[in-house]
Amino acid sequence: MDYMKEYERWMMDDQLNPELKQELELIMNQDKEIEDRFYQFLEFGTAGLRGIMGAGTNRVNEYTVRKVAQGLSQYIAGQGEKAKRKGVVIAYDSRHKSPDFAREAGLVLAKNGIKVYVFEGVRPSPELSFAVRYLNATAGIVITASHNPPEYNGFKVYGPDGGQITTELADAITAEIASVPDELKVRAAYMSWAQEKGLFEWIGEDVDEAYQAKLRTLATQPKEYNKDYKVVYTPLHGTGNQPVRRLLADLGFNHIFVIPEQEHPDPNFSTVRSPNPEEYDAFKLAIEAAEKWGADIIIGTDSDADRVGVVVRDEKGRFAMLNGNQLGALLLEYILSQRAQKGDLPPNSVVIKSIVTSEIGKAIATLYGVEAMNTLIGFKYISEKIKQFEETKEKTFIFGYEESNGYLVGDFCRDKDAVQACMVVAEMGAYYKRRGLTLHQALLRLFERVGSFKEETVSITLKGIEGRHKINHIMEQLRKESPTSLAGISVIDCKDYMQGIEGLPKSNVLKFFLEDGSWFAARPSGTEPKIKFYFGVKGTSLRDSQTKLDKLKKNTLALFFGKS
Repeated sequence: MDYMKEYERWMMDDQLNPELKQELELIMNQDKEIEDRFYQFLEFGTAGLRGIMGAGTNRVNEYTVRKVAQGLSQYIAGQGEKAKRKGVVIAYDSRHKSPDFAREAGLVLAKNGIKVYVFEGVRPSPELSFAVRYLNATAGIVITASHNPPEYNGFKVYGPDGGQITTELADAITAEIASVPDELKVRAAYMSWAQEKGLFEWIGEDVDEAYQAKLRTLATQPKEYNKDYKVVYTPLHGTGNQPVRRLLADLGFNHIFVIPEQEHPDPNFSTVRSPNPEEYDAFKLAIEAAEKWGADIIIGTDSDADRVGVVVRDEKGRFAMLNGNQLGALLLEYILSQRAQKGDLPPNSVVIKSIVTSEIGKAIATLYGVEAMNTLIGFKYISEKIKQFEETKEKTFIFGYEESNGYLVGDFCRDKDAVQACMVVAEMGAYYKRRGLTLHQALLRLFERVGSFKEETVSITLKGIEGRHKINHIMEQLRKESPTSLAGISVIDCKDYMQGIEGLPKSNVLKFFLEDGSWFAARPSGTEPKIKFYFGVKGTSLRDSQTKLDKLKKNTLALFFGKS
């Protein structure tokens, strides 16, 4: 794209939103800024699109949203009248302009004769996944940027099974989006007309009730066991407040303290740097409240409530964060042990995790005679496997998770679900407390059984065109000049997932295996201008594994950045 011509095209449009027009006028003589906003159309991939809001083809705004909605409309129209009648469900989170973008997307679909169901207020992404299945819709949309900072928003698309779209489907929709000649000329229906024609319908309470009913089926302990367990919960200004509190209360948790400053939707996420429950800093207010209140556990969810973070008391009684792998290990052990006790663990049971998720999952599954299966990074791949096994009956899905704090227990959703995860985490905490253990102590006991696993993910942000070139160079360098040793340990194998290995689709991920059982992986983020490095080790003790991890991380990052 000729970024200056694109800039001029937008500037010359008489109908351009005045707010966006003023934004473009302010950067009139800033070549780099114009280039960054117009050098491409915001990329649409298997996770939809995500980016900074503002004016430009490389930004999230009403015009880029309309273009994507038009492309999706064309794809659905190509599937026939039945697909159009079954329609599309749309949800949105608490971010700036999320309600507006949801409405615009819905009215573009309606203009194309496609039925839309739009939630009347903020809802979690997993409830959208549930709603697509519950309403037997053709597709779903969530307007969200998940845990990104407040200047971001996004457009995430789900298929008819309630899972995020497959690579094949994303490619087909991308081709339709590319065929839309001018995002500024895409037209949306008038609301009055769309509702009169029965093409635009608001939804809410009925779907909420059905979703909550399914969530309650995941409980494994009597309600009275939960009544004394003290939970501090924070939705981090996002969508989780009502569904999480309602579920916990229904399951007998009488002591739930919600952080007042973070209770209600706030598009500025004004009390945190980022609404990311993977980060300890996001829990500052919650930890202060938990100390005063004498809480047993702290639980937090991100903007669209698909990721959950947990903070527990350590051996000294201080609050410490569980990382995504540790929490996943605890959940897996708890779920398998409870089902095994009840004789409810089928012989063809399977646990599904990503290729960069800790190998402790395989070790735990082995204890119970359960298969642990790896997929590519991205929960849609777990969803694809669930769908496959549902159709073939070859295996019975038990639990799916990723190191990035995404978990799924009940397959009535087909995306990671922090609402159900909050419930299982709280129930698990109450279960161990009745046995005189904190979750931290339960984790240490688990390490004694399967080994001291330790992992860490390092994300390096590299923005703009130069950043993209740097990320590409790092991946090329790793492929051409793979390290032969790190931290004094020989590298004995490398898996390049761009080659379509292990029966998985091609993906730009490299994973290296060291002689001592350690490993690291590298991949560009699919939704942010970042490259991610994943590290995993297994030691003879917590101290030994931490030492191994620190050395591996330092030596690997030094290859590209000169320091760790």
